[in-house]
Amino acid sequence: MADHFRLTLAQLNPAVGDVSGNAEAAKRAWQQGLEAGSDLVALPEMFIAGYNPQDLILKPVFIEACQQAIADLARDCADGPALAIGGPHLAGGALFNAYYILQSGRISAVIHKHHLPNETVFDERRLFAEGEFSGPYRIGDLRIGSPICEDAWHSDVAETLAETGAELLLVPNGSPYFRGKHDVRMNHMVSRVIETGLPLIYLNMIGGQDDQVFDGGSFVLNPGGELAVQLPAFDAVITHVDFTRTAEGWRAEQGEKASIPDTNEGDYRAMVEALRDYLRKTGFGKVLLGLSGGIDSAIVASIAVDALGADNVRCVMLPSEYTSEHSLEDAREIAVNLGCRYDFVPISKGRQAITNTLAPFFEGLKPDITEENIQSRLRGLLLMAMSNKFGEMLLTTGNKSEVAVGYATIYGDMNGGYNPIKDLYKTRVFAMCRWRNETHRDWMRGPDGTVIPERVISKPPSAELRPDQKDEDSLPPYEVLDAILEGLVDNDQSVAELVAKGFAPEDIRRVEHLLYISEYKRFQSAPGTRLSPRAFWLDRRYPIANGWRDKR
Repeated sequence: MADHFRLTLAQLNPAVGDVSGNAEAAKRAWQQGLEAGSDLVALPEMFIAGYNPQDLILKPVFIEACQQAIADLARDCADGPALAIGGPHLAGGALFNAYYILQSGRISAVIHKHHLPNETVFDERRLFAEGEFSGPYRIGDLRIGSPICEDAWHSDVAETLAETGAELLLVPNGSPYFRGKHDVRMNHMVSRVIETGLPLIYLNMIGGQDDQVFDGGSFVLNPGGELAVQLPAFDAVITHVDFTRTAEGWRAEQGEKASIPDTNEGDYRAMVEALRDYLRKTGFGKVLLGLSGGIDSAIVASIAVDALGADNVRCVMLPSEYTSEHSLEDAREIAVNLGCRYDFVPISKGRQAITNTLAPFFEGLKPDITEENIQSRLRGLLLMAMSNKFGEMLLTTGNKSEVAVGYATIYGDMNGGYNPIKDLYKTRVFAMCRWRNETHRDWMRGPDGTVIPERVISKPPSAELRPDQKDEDSLPPYEVLDAILEGLVDNDQSVAELVAKGFAPEDIRRVEHLLYISEYKRFQSAPGTRLSPRAFWLDRRYPIANGWRDKR
């Protein structure tokens, strides 16, 4: 009986729908395992299809392509270590989220996911059938159990595997990032280890997929919850973990212990990786954005440069007569600091032409928000024209506070293909700018040092669509607004609960009203990086026509 077992963990970045590309990545990982003398090479959940595939997984020809690719991998990886890979499995007329074990040229085992998540961004009960409990599979003399992702967040699957002879738990995951997620995962996995007394390998994927970012951070726990290996967050890693049989059972040898980023770094890295992968997976290499001299466009420009490099980012200042000299100076300084292209495109003549065209229809009516929105929509028109002409994806720059209350112009500054800060409240934008000025990491493609001028961070926010305009003219201070929004959006609190916390009832009711009447804007808004469990899109789905107001 063998006393040693080598496991190769492939913390990699699959692309949804790229079956052949994902299969090639799996084959390269298997080759590294072969060269390292591994017994098993493991890849994450649903790797062959990419994750989260949503309704693509229901297309019969796609299921067929995935299953054929897995059969081909079994044939091509026959002479060497076993290969474990996630993918769809159609059996008995039902579709399962499955984990395939490939050995000696064949599929030796297929494990079906039992617990199907049906909250936040997941709709697995809509897509998959619930799998039955199964026992462990054998790799040589070692019996391994594989609870698939959500299965390990519950005690029953792991306990069943332990009771049926598993000596090791290998958990393949497609677990997306949100703030503090690593600690949540670790707490659940430590519980499984303590309950079963078995070592546990938590294997997660990396990479951006639409709004979601898979942050890796895979780890290995020994019985008792001792951390043996911690892989880095967000990075692609193929590593080898050695296990030794002892009198008390199998134990992982100590290995790499990467540090896990704190909240600010985790959020910023997630936005960088999400943007980079969204562009790569949709066929874009360059971006442009309207750089106003304000804090939101400044942090988006910084994220874009860190994701793509300065040569691939175009910043455009589109001033009107209401644009302050400070904004002009600040926008140019941001572009110079980041090293990216800066274009100057005044809108005054275009705005006057539109005003003249509409004058006969608006005669006798006072100027109002209509004229303000014309400016924003003219900027959106010009930016989209540049996007079309130069083949550069337009980034939109509205933070979560603005997106929540509709403080943005649809078909204007909401134009764009992606919004990196869509799930970042305004108060967090301020903190993120200061963090980026103080911090530089190897994965950032932008420069070190202060990239966002202090004046941009400290000056009162303004849309600059009329003389002396300030955001607080029509909104509560952002510290108050964000706290109310966190209560209403992130925590589903009532008006009464927020009043009990000391907020003014009139502020709460106004914010609640703005939140609900802005749903139609969010329905048409660009996707953006998910940073919390209550991001706008799949996490929070509200009706557009909605007469409910909390009047208690």
